[in-house]
Amino acid sequence: MAESSSSTSNINNGSTSPLANLAQDHLFSILLRLPVDSILSFAMTCKRFRSLASSDTLWESICRRDWGHKQVDAFKYSCNQYQMMMTTVPWMRLYRQVTQLESVSCRNISDADGDLVLPNPRASHSLNFVSNCLVLFGGGCEGGRHLDDTWVAYVGNDFQGMLKWQKVNSGIPSGRFGHTCVVIGDCLVLFGGINDRGNRHNDTWIGQIACHENLGITLSWRLLDVGSIAPPARGAHAACCIDNRKMVIHAGIGLYGLRLGDTWVLELSENFCFGSWQQLVTHPSPPARSGHSLTRIGGNRTVLFGGRGVGYEVLNDVWFLDVYEGFFKWVQIPYELQNIPAGFSLPRVGHSATLILGGRVLIYGGEDSARRRKDDFWVLDTKAIPFTSVQQSMLDSRGLLLNMWKRLRAEGYKPNCRSFHRACPDYSGRYLYVFGGMVDGLVQPADTSGLRFDGRLLLVELVPLL
Repeated sequence: MAESSSSTSNINNGSTSPLANLAQDHLFSILLRLPVDSILSFAMTCKRFRSLASSDTLWESICRRDWGHKQVDAFKYSCNQYQMMMTTVPWMRLYRQVTQLESVSCRNISDADGDLVLPNPRASHSLNFVSNCLVLFGGGCEGGRHLDDTWVAYVGNDFQGMLKWQKVNSGIPSGRFGHTCVVIGDCLVLFGGINDRGNRHNDTWIGQIACHENLGITLSWRLLDVGSIAPPARGAHAACCIDNRKMVIHAGIGLYGLRLGDTWVLELSENFCFGSWQQLVTHPSPPARSGHSLTRIGGNRTVLFGGRGVGYEVLNDVWFLDVYEGFFKWVQIPYELQNIPAGFSLPRVGHSATLILGGRVLIYGGEDSARRRKDDFWVLDTKAIPFTSVQQSMLDSRGLLLNMWKRLRAEGYKPNCRSFHRACPDYSGRYLYVFGGMVDGLVQPADTSGLRFDGRLLLVELVPLL
């Protein structure tokens, strides 16, 4: 009995385990190759292993592994702006809070006193975060008119303050709405759109920001030479970058109001002086649609959600685009809807879908098939999307993925329900900027719909963080 008791004690304190003889650096390397649940189980074996498995050094490395170096470095930079010492960042707690995110906090950071010059209210514009600046271009406004203005607001170190907008360009590119604009490196890549005469575009533009000591911030647009091959003209399509020199676009509304279902990839030259378009022909592929979203979730992986189909129905399907053995491949992701709260519907068009800290996608707003606009926030957990194989524990009895969706509470300022707004995250994915959109308003005598365009800038922050 004494031998048995002693043996049990030795096993419990880890002294007989071969792991106990490994150097801490080797244990560290092993832990970084394990899923989080296994690391937490490892921490329960003995005091030494608990200390190692709970260390800030390990959990910062886990955050970098699961979220990417760029997001973690940007998060540390944002913490520095609030004079937080890096040694005080509790990485294990941060990881848990981001993974178990329950709410977001909203603030209206538009000029309340009306002293600053602001962009006109609009919808179906573009909004991007590049070179520590917000860049807004085009869109549609009252009367169905297009806009051709470019505005820049320098964010810098003040993530939460009122921003000063500066109009830096007008007329180039030509006025349009329903275009797309994505960030690749330090450049903007704009494609397509519709003008107020109903003409569709298929031109591609490159935008570059420059900061001058005397001139301040400038932004120059130039038409990109793409040769003789280009996608058909369209608007209300979706786009995102898929690596350091490629952009993918999908679907949209083409000539005569026809909804498209094609996929094209633009590859840029090393100096961004010219580019070439190539159509991707795959089977299966997402049905034709407009007003949907494409979001890059890491590497060459892209997620498509929602939109309006050819029968004017509003969709809630999820598709995944990846490169498989050198070829692009679309895969539809079936999922279970049982955790959608009563009174809420997931299908939507004209929503925003942005990658946030932790590698998940934040869906905001949009409208349903009855044009009822929404003000809800949802997290699409891309970690639940199987990129290679599906574990049985991830599926229900019908083979549908579980726990992909989660609705978040919205705290603080309560924005109007809106659709066809635009949103973009800062580099860390901790803050999300939202501008414009079509919102519900007071019914005017000449307008029985009560529809109006919004011109407010909102800041959405993931909470609680630290």
